[in-house]
Amino acid sequence: MSSWFEAPFPEINLLALSKAEERQGTLTKPPGSLGYLEHIAIQFAGWQATITPTPVARKTSIAIFAADHGVADEGVSAFPQAVTVEMVKNFARGGAAISVLANHHGAALHIINVGTANSVKDIPDVVDYSVAKGTANFLKQPAMTEAQCFEALTVGQSVIKEVISDDTQLFVGGEMGIANTSSATAICCALLNYDVSELVGAGTGLDNASIEHKAQVIESALSLHNVGSAKPIDVLCAVGGFEIAALAGAYIAAAQRGIPSLVDGFITTAAALVACRLRPELKSWLLFSHQSAEKGHRLVLEHLGVRPLLSLDMRLGEASGAAVCLPIIDSALVLHANMATFEEAQVQDGT
Repeated sequence: MSSWFEAPFPEINLLALSKAEERQGTLTKPPGSLGYLEHIAIQFAGWQATITPTPVARKTSIAIFAADHGVADEGVSAFPQAVTVEMVKNFARGGAAISVLANHHGAALHIINVGTANSVKDIPDVVDYSVAKGTANFLKQPAMTEAQCFEALTVGQSVIKEVISDDTQLFVGGEMGIANTSSATAICCALLNYDVSELVGAGTGLDNASIEHKAQVIESALSLHNVGSAKPIDVLCAVGGFEIAALAGAYIAAAQRGIPSLVDGFITTAAALVACRLRPELKSWLLFSHQSAEKGHRLVLEHLGVRPLLSLDMRLGEASGAAVCLPIIDSALVLHANMATFEEAQVQDGT
């Protein structure tokens, strides 16, 4: 892999973090009464290297990575593979949920093709980094070669380096790819040693019989590739997706630039899991937005030892859950920066 992958992460500013924690104790409220909002503000103080970090929604860069999966041939999704590019068109037209939310919150939205089966050349505003026309069917062979895997990881780095704005304060990755919950489930089962039945879910809306079929496909694939003790790169090659690899690369590259990432749902959490296995120090640069309705998401979040901001039974993907969290994050930051201290308000603090 090229040298970018091993580049160090900047140190989180522990002095700013400590001072921000002290400031929380001086604000005109009972200690801890703003709950997890206080933790969010303190985290951003360390990331932005300032006691009073500034709001991030209008300095958030969202990148949606789109790619197709050969395992879609096995009928593991309720929708045909052609929907991937149709949704890319919808992103570009502004009609998708993430397009609406990004526009509402003033966040920049970038659409990245990492490997769709159908062409995106006539779709405006799509950045084309295509590795191939979708992965191979991982029920029959590895989803990608090692060279393709490294190329897809580097797509994520290229997006952070070349596409998003220099003044980005928060990165959000999203995904679009029919059958990618099958890939994410296979990755998480392989890396966390879960049975497929514990993690497999409805994805785009499968009925119980179709979920059982999906589980059988994933179980057969994991058996075929014998990934029980494989390295994260080998798991990605065997059962991964180009968009999942690109997300993992983007999370790593964003942290190398000192930009925290807000992780969306199940598929992006699978990418974050891979990225954290590749670079364990990445975890301190990640914030997790929501626990999705996809069955395995809660277990993967618990394994990572992280707390999502919300749980709204969402399962759309495309960074929509993360975008819903942007005003919550900004609320935490403006409260931290702008509330009066007990001294300023001349209020007795009870000590």
